[in-house]
Amino acid sequence: MKYINNKVEDLKIAYIGGGSRGWAWGLMSDLALADDISGEVFLYDIDNEASKANEIIGNMYNDCEDARSKWSYKAVKTAKEALTGADFVVISILPGTFDEMESDVHAPEKYGIYQPVGDSTGPGGIVRAMRCIPMFEEIGENIKKYAPDAWVINYTNPMTLCVKTLYRVFPKIKAFGCCHEVFGTQGLLCRVVKKYLGEDATRDDIKVNPVSVNHFTWLTSAKYKGIDLFPYYKKFCEKYKDGLPEQSDNNWMNNHFASANKLKMELFRKFGYIAAAGDRHLAEFCEGKWYLSSPERVSEMKFALTPVSWRKKDLAERLEKSRKLLSKEMKVKINTTGEEGVKQIRALLGLCDLVTNVNIPNRGQIPNLPLGAVVETNAVFRTDEVTPVFAGEIPASIYPMIVRICAEQEAVSEAIAERDIEKIFNAFANDPLVTCDVVSARKLFDEMVNNTKKYLSDYNI
Repeated sequence: MKYINNKVEDLKIAYIGGGSRGWAWGLMSDLALADDISGEVFLYDIDNEASKANEIIGNMYNDCEDARSKWSYKAVKTAKEALTGADFVVISILPGTFDEMESDVHAPEKYGIYQPVGDSTGPGGIVRAMRCIPMFEEIGENIKKYAPDAWVINYTNPMTLCVKTLYRVFPKIKAFGCCHEVFGTQGLLCRVVKKYLGEDATRDDIKVNPVSVNHFTWLTSAKYKGIDLFPYYKKFCEKYKDGLPEQSDNNWMNNHFASANKLKMELFRKFGYIAAAGDRHLAEFCEGKWYLSSPERVSEMKFALTPVSWRKKDLAERLEKSRKLLSKEMKVKINTTGEEGVKQIRALLGLCDLVTNVNIPNRGQIPNLPLGAVVETNAVFRTDEVTPVFAGEIPASIYPMIVRICAEQEAVSEAIAERDIEKIFNAFANDPLVTCDVVSARKLFDEMVNNTKKYLSDYNI
């Protein structure tokens, strides 16, 4: 890469999972809107035909009228080709297929265990991690071999365990995990500002202090122009304790990603701190009988169980969109995604400063969680540097929930690294969502592992 007139040219970005029909298109759009960086994006995927399709689609963005920069997209057949000489690496993969995810999410239902997402925690998240961690071990080794100085941005779930694996395999890696859940909570706080302060705020105006772990993140402070928003959020939560009024459709099981934020606001009323993820994720980290005891309880809390059948349908629609783009029946459109990956790249290149939430190993930014555990807090992005912001201790009222989850994630990481099925099962059976007896838990675990065994060839099963 080279710096010319406050711009960076000839960047090389390696995209692992470059056949993506979602995240990849979003990155392409965001890159096209960045007027101070340009270069090449090398697309690597085990599905090379998908990468080839994205090579064509990616290069179409250069012809958009509102494109502010030019990028060359190239599909490659090996990780070595993608990574060698890369300045940045983006990881966005699906570990397995939606057939395996269907088992992750729905097999536990026969034991009364319901999962709105099933990709980060609970029985689904743990079995998904069994597939995903070996893949990330290989990715980490390849980065160590071919791109040891690159910055690595991970979007894959389970976020905590993926980032943990990268650092285990390559301790000197410069990696962080990105998640947009906190952004949504900042958006909700903009509504609080409007309602009680009468001002129009943007997400960037809401300054927050996130702590905890991915998808179970909490805010211990939230301010707007120096004004403490907690007293106003308390009023907001009391007023809308039955959920936000615009969510009028009560058929929550068919809304897939819908939420009235009722659960989030209930947690604030219980514990005094702002839960900063979507209700679907938050529910999975709480005790299983709190919010996920039945579909009726989920509906009562006004969020959705997302069936994998919907994900399959959505994938079919995205594949059809890909076909239409390739045949030129449809044109690509540049739309900002709201993700911060490109802004993070620009900050690491010294083109701007940035403070945002990321997932990185605990270096003391949360003193009462284990050092080395992957945690979510703010970090400062500067030239070739990501420095975690000291977030402080997790408050006593929410600490028991968070430390249990953190300990489970550490145990799962170690057990999968050792390919120790019994240790994995012990963590599985102890998960807050696994509310059945231990004999049933064993039957469920064995069934779920069997359903994904083609991805578990290096386990002794």
